[in-house]
Amino acid sequence: MNIITVSRQFGSGGRELGKRLADCLGYDYYDKEIIEALSREHGLNEESVKAILGSHGWHRIPLTYRNSFSHLMLDPGLHTQLLIRQREIIREIAQAKNSCVIVGRDADVILREYRPFRVFVCADADSRLRRCMAHERKLPAETQLTEKEIRKNIKKIDRKRIRTREILTGHAQSDHSTFDLTVNASGKDIKALSGALADFTLRWFEMEETC
Repeated sequence: MNIITVSRQFGSGGRELGKRLADCLGYDYYDKEIIEALSREHGLNEESVKAILGSHGWHRIPLTYRNSFSHLMLDPGLHTQLLIRQREIIREIAQAKNSCVIVGRDADVILREYRPFRVFVCADADSRLRRCMAHERKLPAETQLTEKEIRKNIKKIDRKRIRTREILTGHAQSDHSTFDLTVNASGKDIKALSGALADFTLRWFEMEETC
């Protein structure tokens, strides 16, 4: 069983890269599937679940509680329930012993003892903006964000993810020593990049088996 976790900057193309990597390797893929499971279990629509989890309730957790979920059990709120259940689902995925790619959701931290191949995908500001704007153009005109709103959204999500990372690991997101590979997707064709990453990934797992 090989597990690959893909952490990423918002707008970097990490989600697409993770999906294409799973397709290249023939691995199971988990991203929105976790949201779908949570929405079914709690009787909520998927957008509501994403919005609740996207609020990053970790921010109200003191740093002294780092890497511990025990204190969360004291909070019966829906956000806490979803966080705990999301963690359980991710662990259930690993326990199924099928090779897989899991995008986001701090799976690299949750599955630390499984020694996943931990990938971080980043991109420069212009590339991220272009990717986000391309995504917006696919949406109904009345819901599309302006360039100014997209820039603001990128900064807001960055702040939340950086804070979450610090709470869960004790390291800043800029400390890439917590990842096995950092991929700069700036200006790269994601399809071509996924093939190169698949080759590297297989070599990585071969190397791990000999260690």
